[in-house]
Amino acid sequence: MSLKGIRVVEIGQVLSAPYAGMILSDLGAEVIKIEKPGTGDDARTMGPAFRDNASMTFHDVNRGKRSVVIDLKSALGLQQLFSVLGTADVLIHNLRPGESEKLGLGQDVVTEKFPALVYCEITAFGHKGSRRLQPGYEPLLQAFSGLISMNGSEDAPAARMGASIVDQGAAMWSVIGILAALREREQSRCGGVVNTSLLETALAWAAPRIHGQINEGRESKRYGTAHPGLVPYQGFDTLDGPMMICAGNDRLFAKLASVMGHPEWCDDERFETNRQRLKNREAIVSAIQNILAAEPRALWVSRLEAAGVPVAPINTIQEALEEPQVQEIDMLRQVNGADFVLAGLPLSFDAIRPEVTGPAPRLGEHTAAILRSLS
Repeated sequence: MSLKGIRVVEIGQVLSAPYAGMILSDLGAEVIKIEKPGTGDDARTMGPAFRDNASMTFHDVNRGKRSVVIDLKSALGLQQLFSVLGTADVLIHNLRPGESEKLGLGQDVVTEKFPALVYCEITAFGHKGSRRLQPGYEPLLQAFSGLISMNGSEDAPAARMGASIVDQGAAMWSVIGILAALREREQSRCGGVVNTSLLETALAWAAPRIHGQINEGRESKRYGTAHPGLVPYQGFDTLDGPMMICAGNDRLFAKLASVMGHPEWCDDERFETNRQRLKNREAIVSAIQNILAAEPRALWVSRLEAAGVPVAPINTIQEALEEPQVQEIDMLRQVNGADFVLAGLPLSFDAIRPEVTGPAPRLGEHTAAILRSLS
């Protein structure tokens, strides 16, 4: 793989930094996970024991890594870490804000000692500003950034987004930054500092609503499955289950109207253009819903697909796993050397998806071997 020969040291807890380390590991880097004595990464106990007394959450984002237990609060531990960093290309951490400086691992200290190292720090609220030393978790940053206010139906309480898009997004931005810094290092022979945060990531996801608010005075609202700028572009109920219809332009709306048995909608001044449909959202959505409710979902999906209207069933996770397309893209990968499967990276190289090279390590599994190799 493209990152073979790159050594990454990860001091990661729970999700953001470990997820970044997982991506780099799947891309071929050697990832050494530094864990605290006794309990290791808190994610090991986030849920029932799955394998080796570690949770499914831990196995999900720590596969293929090497675990080294070091007491970073001791002088010996700091010396051991610096020995590992002396052989590394990248350090990534999401230590509690201010903790890296207390431990002697602040970016200024580490980059001065290891000028070729790429130092990546993920914080909650950012590396500057009045809140920079405050800790944070996924739902707190979804709340603080306005993401939760966007999510849910207009007539229901706002809801947290089900996926950890802030933690995982921050991890992805970290990887992008790390790869850019490694590319720059090829030219300059110097490392650098990459900073990102949960707040910056959350604001990036909220950017379309932010832009509407500050540039057009459009207050953000909750639309459920619908879209603030397109109609009809949302979920509908059929006789036996929900589905999503995305008529993203007037041409697709004309096809939808034909399948609905109402081609005259395209000549109705209330519905003939998307901007008119936005003004009359309730009327057209209600008309479509009344028709769809009379027949089964599979029949409507078949009709709409045949007409070229973008449509999909709103699946449960189990239903999604049973979809032939999900099976055909080979996203779920057997973990080498283990008896379970995990989702692989959502990208391929020359049509080949990176392997899941191995299960998550046992706590301290590689401590002796790695520290011995440095002595």
